[in-house]
Amino acid sequence: MKGDLFSSEHVVRPAIAPGMSVENAKCLRYTVDGEMFARQGSMVAFRGDLRFERKGQGVGGMLKRAVTGEGLPLMAVHGRGEAWFAQEAQNCFIVEVEPGDEFTVNGRNVLCFDATLSYRITTVKGSGVVGGGLFNSVFTGQGLLGLVCEGSPLVIPVTPEQPVYVDTDAVVGWTARLQPSLHRSQSIGSMLRGGSGEVVQLMLRGEGYVVVRPSEAKAHKPQQH
Repeated sequence: MKGDLFSSEHVVRPAIAPGMSVENAKCLRYTVDGEMFARQGSMVAFRGDLRFERKGQGVGGMLKRAVTGEGLPLMAVHGRGEAWFAQEAQNCFIVEVEPGDEFTVNGRNVLCFDATLSYRITTVKGSGVVGGGLFNSVFTGQGLLGLVCEGSPLVIPVTPEQPVYVDTDAVVGWTARLQPSLHRSQSIGSMLRGGSGEVVQLMLRGEGYVVVRPSEAKAHKPQQH
């Protein structure tokens, strides 16, 4: 076959080593030799001897239904082979987590991750007063974490002298040593009279980086279980 579709730009290359890699801007490849975890429904292709096992809440205390913060379950992938993961053609990125690191990420941006990583679910203090985006997963350990982002992310440095305020629907994640809290930019009276609409932001203080998507989160489609 000939044509641009079959050029080296689109034809997948042989795997170099086990683990996660960027296939292209919209897709991650994982060469599995054992076990890894991914967002359920994110696998777009695979080859080899792989088994996909749905994991829900309360399985060994490790895989929780709440891992994504939006109530979306994970799947475990076992065996040997290659699998490709994507989510609605969003841009894909890989974060390398090292011992001593902590990376807090909004679950809607989790695509896949190494089995060597662990996580815990956290909430921002006071977040019960507002809706979504404030249940997050804190990843620790050593390994790779695959993320998706609608558009090209903004990575904004945070210093003790300059805290950063972000829209709660736009935040992707932040690094360790940052302290998140809610910040109200308008009074209740201003909100009722019709203000900017950006009533509550997430304020991050400390030393590190916050990752922001260049758009607010959209309503999620119902999941097929």
